[in-house]
Amino acid sequence: GLGVKLIYSEAALQEHLASETFEDSIDGIMLVQRYIKAPEPFITRVEFIGGQFLYAVRVNTSQGFELCPADACQIEQPSEACPAVAPGDTFQIVPRFEHALIPAWQSFLATNDIGVAGIEFIEDTQGRPYTYDVNTNTNYNPDAEAKDGRRGMQAIAVHLKSLLVQRYGSPTR
Repeated sequence: GLGVKLIYSEAALQEHLASETFEDSIDGIMLVQRYIKAPEPFITRVEFIGGQFLYAVRVNTSQGFELCPADACQIEQPSEACPAVAPGDTFQIVPRFEHALIPAWQSFLATNDIGVAGIEFIEDTQGRPYTYDVNTNTNYNPDAEAKDGRRGMQAIAVHLKSLLVQRYGSPTR
């Protein structure tokens, strides 16, 4: 997410808050989360449309946590590129993703009347999953989708059309 920084101690947090590099968020809300060390540098974002699983995206975190999949966020300077992460490989759709938490996430979405969401989780070094974010204003990475073939915005359009048909009936043409 925008503005995410890894800070290792309370003293470092206080130093950052007092520094010239600190930028307050647009809404004035600052979220502090515990760092969970993963065995490999990635998180997973699980996309749902109409409360149903669409796909999961493996997101490389080796270059930090300020991660946004949308085109508008992809303003990388050549000198900032990591040689270990090829351009366009930060976001990779997992071909056949299965996870024991999918039914729980779907239940959470249904209970809270959330039709479209990206749920982010990480697994620690012992394999324990931690769900830490629910995005109801989701973005999709066009490069990852082009490689995979599934399209989030297309799935949203189909979902919204089905909601309109349910509510108003089929259009007459």
